[in-house]
Order: sequence, then structure tokens, then C-alpha cells
Amino acid sequence: MAFFKLLIVGLIALTVIYFSVSLYSRSVRREKLEKQWDANPPSGADAAARTAYIEDGMQKYYHGFRRKLILLVYVVPTVAVAIILYVINAN
Repeated sequence: MAFFKLLIVGLIALTVIYFSVSLYSRSVRREKLEKQWDANPPSGADAAARTAYIEDGMQKYYHGFRRKLILLVYVVPTVAVAIILYVINAN
């Protein structure tokens, strides 16, 4: 029964960490896109073009590899706990 409590609390904690890292990563990416636009805006571009540029960059981020790497927040600790439990119980 203690194992299931550990599992539930662990998954809740990992979910909180996942959402925190995900929100941080998205905000950093959006800020980077905004700075890129502000550093070198095309001539004659308006606010709508800036918004479209940022949204296009965010869509690429959503479908990119970096966003999928954040899922390792679940995988790495789970594998580490499984290995530790196996090593402790193997002897």
C-alpha cells in the first residue's frame, strides 16, 4: 500500500514540475521570438505581422523536438526509482 501512495504522490509532484517547466519553456521561446522580431523587423511591418510571426514560431515550437524533451520529467525519475527498487530488492 505504501508503494501506491508513493506512486500517486510522485506522479502528482512530477505533473506539477512538468507544467512548471512547460510554462517556463514556452515563455522563454515566446520572449526569444519577440526579441528576434524587435531586433530586425521587416520594413513596413505592423503589429499584426509581428503577432503572426510570433504565433508561427510558437506553432513550430509546439510541434518541435524540444517540447517533447520535457516529457523526460516523467521518464527519468520513474526509471531511477525503478532501478533503485530493483537494486535494493535484488539482494
